[in-house]
Amino acid sequence: MTSAATVPVEDVTLETSKDEKPLVLRLGAELLGTFVVCFAVYVMCTFGSIIFSLNLAYVALGTGLAYAAAIIFLGGVSGGQFNPAVTVAAMLTGRTKVLDGILYIIFQVVGGALAGLLIKSLLPVSSTIAAKQWLTTAINGFDKGSLAYTTLQQYGLNFSVSQAAAVEIVAAIVIIAVAMTQYGKKNYAAYMGVAYAFGATITFPVTGAALNPARSTGIALFAYNQDLTQNPLSQLWLFWVCPVLAAAVVSLVMMVKAPKKGDDPAQLGAYDETDEQNSDGNAPVETPTESTTTTAEEPNTASEAEVRDEQSDAKADSDEGVERD
Repeated sequence: MTSAATVPVEDVTLETSKDEKPLVLRLGAELLGTFVVCFAVYVMCTFGSIIFSLNLAYVALGTGLAYAAAIIFLGGVSGGQFNPAVTVAAMLTGRTKVLDGILYIIFQVVGGALAGLLIKSLLPVSSTIAAKQWLTTAINGFDKGSLAYTTLQQYGLNFSVSQAAAVEIVAAIVIIAVAMTQYGKKNYAAYMGVAYAFGATITFPVTGAALNPARSTGIALFAYNQDLTQNPLSQLWLFWVCPVLAAAVVSLVMMVKAPKKGDDPAQLGAYDETDEQNSDGNAPVETPTESTTTTAEEPNTASEAEVRDEQSDAKADSDEGVERD
């Protein structure tokens, strides 16, 4: 009897359980979850940042809580990916079917776009306060699109594309690695919240904390014509390339680490009944083979023949005695 330990952790998929929800429900959950996450982040980076000034701890904590809450709320329906980069990694490692993953990404982007549309419609504007003053802290960018551009330009400095790519890739690797290795565990939502909070901490000063292509796309679509210092759509490519590259790196590492199909199950922690009996101090039970069974039956057959011969001799003697009488 083989225990569950023979199944490698890497073989457990995100969406292959018996309780898998219909695709339409999972797509709806991904759309709604991404909408909730993006809208929460947009609110923090517009209303929160402008009214209460930029605060790294506030943004990092809020970002982590937004993702954790969305996963708690909808993770049981779709797995709680809410990020095209996480979905790409899930497809590359076989945890999500390719077609399902493509649809997930489409619905995630739609969710982000709906959140961008809603926040744009809610921004209070006047002759003295234009929409761009709210949106500047909500978009993602580098160089002139960076949050720190106004401060750094006074010293002839800026955050280049390479610096922006470096922080976004590192943050995405952490987030995707946590998503791929911690899925299904009791505190999965908390793990993801911490990962996103960490990512926001190291990326917010440089790029505005993208971390999620759907989040970057949703706000860029409705901020591109708002007379910003930098058109966010022109830099959007970076916030797709970096997370997808990070997804490929994490997936490659996981595939290299995954045990091969030809590996000895015993090396994966398998055990059988004999091992279990030996560990309990009991002698292993041997199953009789065909040869031992045949050997055991031969003496019994010979004994029965001797008994029949003796019975025949006794009967013959008895018959002779009767005749003499």
